[in-house]
Amino acid sequence: MIPKRLARNIIYESEWVSLYVDKIQFEDNRILDKMHLVHYDKEAVAIVVLNDKDEVLLIKSDRYHTQSVEWEIPAGGVDENEKPHDAAVREAFEETGYTVENPKFIYRYNPSNGSSDQVVNIYSARAGVKTGEPDPQEVSETKWVSKHEIKEMLRKNEINCGLSLIGLMLVFFVGINGD
Repeated sequence: MIPKRLARNIIYESEWVSLYVDKIQFEDNRILDKMHLVHYDKEAVAIVVLNDKDEVLLIKSDRYHTQSVEWEIPAGGVDENEKPHDAAVREAFEETGYTVENPKFIYRYNPSNGSSDQVVNIYSARAGVKTGEPDPQEVSETKWVSKHEIKEMLRKNEINCGLSLIGLMLVFFVGINGD
């Protein structure tokens, strides 16, 4: 049922993202000459960090691609030879300065499976000790936000990062937290 690749034309390749145009064949033998694919070499991780009051730790980042300043959960790429679990712990520390306790895998998904092969792994964890500072190249501010405040931010369209939306909704509104 999954179409078969017959040929690939490389449009662009880099360590971050690549663009291919594939020629594919469907099960009924139809041929599609141009199937565009955005390929990501690295999987992504995002982590919902909660404190004892069940507030979530958000980071504030300047985003060139959307020309906006965004509130998000910590997220980033999985480095070569790194496990997604370890990447989530690393990203939480790099972007917030907090260690995390008991990180748990909660979900894995493809954010745009009609055009890319990107994979995102969502984790949740309890905040540990703050032993560092956020990377100023990536984060301008951090803050603890209650479930009520998250709902208000969502109503006001103040959280636009897809990884953050999925992670927050799974933890707060679906009740998936890795337990």
